[in-house]
Amino acid sequence: MGVMERMFREAMGLAAKEEAGAERLPLEALVPSPQPRKRFENLEALAESIREKGVLQPLLVRPLGDGRYAIVAGERRYRAARMAGLSEVPVRVVDLSEKEARLLALVENLQREDLNPYEETVGVLALLSEDLGRPVEEVVALLHRMRDEARGKVPHNVMGSPEARRVEEVFRALGRMTWESFVQNRLPLLNLPEDLRGALEEGAIPYTAALELKKVKDDPLRKALLEEVKAGLSLRELKARVRGHGRSPYLEALRRERAPKPWHREVGERLLRLDLEALPPERRARIEELVAELKELLG
Repeated sequence: MGVMERMFREAMGLAAKEEAGAERLPLEALVPSPQPRKRFENLEALAESIREKGVLQPLLVRPLGDGRYAIVAGERRYRAARMAGLSEVPVRVVDLSEKEARLLALVENLQREDLNPYEETVGVLALLSEDLGRPVEEVVALLHRMRDEARGKVPHNVMGSPEARRVEEVFRALGRMTWESFVQNRLPLLNLPEDLRGALEEGAIPYTAALELKKVKDDPLRKALLEEVKAGLSLRELKARVRGHGRSPYLEALRRERAPKPWHREVGERLLRLDLEALPPERRARIEELVAELKELLG
């Protein structure tokens, strides 16, 4: 039993009772439940394995009371089994409330090895939200107040509250990072620009690079740096670029290209390109009048 499941069963005090052995249920009797997992990668490979060996790990389901069962954990196996053409799968039936089922689904989601940092951040917040019974926005605000109080900035008087203690218990059970590290290094990922979040979710860049790139407010420059990171630019080199040192020639050229030209140069260049003969008579006469006035003013 993993640390997350132990946390779920012991620290959260759930009373789920699993049957002694697995039973088999038809796929038509199983109902996928709304759950945090959005990506189901390599389903084809899993389906092929299931065709050869069957479903080795039973799905965890709870009865809905009408002959159907909601999937609590194992939706990826359920989808792959359908792809493999199976008609039934092994399951373990547990008696859980809807809240307990949501918590267990969150716990099972966080046990995945292919979670990227952004997904893990969202998953941890969802777990805290469900456990505390508060919206994610309030959980984020609570974490920020805890950090401020721990740093002595603001006397929020929340560190001794039951909610703060529960937050600490959850992070201890997770065993991945402290809540302080989560606030400092993971919460900023929620406000990433779309291009950075997409690259992070794809696994194209580490979250440390995403946080560094987030400091670049100029969109074209950030995108150019993002491509360099994807191509292998180290975090040390990236930080130097962001600080303004050691910029690549490409970025310097891009910066010069985007720099606004002085108005008189822009007007001069447009006059050089202007075809007076092609203009309507009234407009041509007006331009010649203004140019003559400008020449007089310039002496």
